[in-house]
Amino acid sequence: MSDNTDKLLEIMAKLRNPDGGCPWDVEQDFASIAPYTIEEAYEVADAISKGDMEGLKNELGDLLFQVVFHAQMAHEAGHFGYEDVAKAVSDKMVRRHPHVFGDAGVRTAEAQTQAWEDIKAKERQKDADLSALADVPVALPALTRAEKLQKRAARVGFDWDKAEDVLDKIKEEIAEVEAEVAAPGGVDEARMGEEIGDLMFACANLARKWGIDPETALRLGNEKFEKRFRTMESMFTDAGIALKDTSLNDMEAAWDAVKQAEREAAE
Repeated sequence: MSDNTDKLLEIMAKLRNPDGGCPWDVEQDFASIAPYTIEEAYEVADAISKGDMEGLKNELGDLLFQVVFHAQMAHEAGHFGYEDVAKAVSDKMVRRHPHVFGDAGVRTAEAQTQAWEDIKAKERQKDADLSALADVPVALPALTRAEKLQKRAARVGFDWDKAEDVLDKIKEEIAEVEAEVAAPGGVDEARMGEEIGDLMFACANLARKWGIDPETALRLGNEKFEKRFRTMESMFTDAGIALKDTSLNDMEAAWDAVKQAEREAAE
């Protein structure tokens, strides 16, 4: 290991030392740290989306610290240590890249992706759950998990031939949402939740068929909405008008003006 890696491991061990360590770090466990690990992964993605290389360096460091934190806790419990983690992932990468580290022929990126999934499928055969959907983590963000479930199903032939076919499914799901809205007894919250979930699942499938990551697509949609909303908001606040005192019609007109300005700027 490098001097910096050794130093980081030493820092983590000292932080976790009940005798003179940090009280907060000492009382943590895997479950309490897991949300921070997820948060740091998102902050890495955020830095990438912004093209912030200095920020990315720092966020990757924070994410590495999370790996070291979990490895230290596992070491204390007698399960494994940082070296075991590094060995496990090294062995996995070599095993899953036989075209680089073995005798398999050079592949295209598409062929290698398929080979990667084939190797993973063989590895899963050692587990009790032999389903094509086995080991897709439940804790993944819902859109990401939807895409992974769809990819797994597609590998065994359960998929539409082309992306356009998914549009019909989306229209079908929209019709079911509309039917729930028009139900004689009024909207049932549980049923409506299911119908909206089906619609979102179908939208994630459309993104997958076009090779678009649904989480990234929604993140971009969020960013676009925030940018437009802030611009619209400033149109009123700069004029000394509080948005809460503005009519919906006026806000919609301003929103359309913002979109039109975007279109003109893009031409």
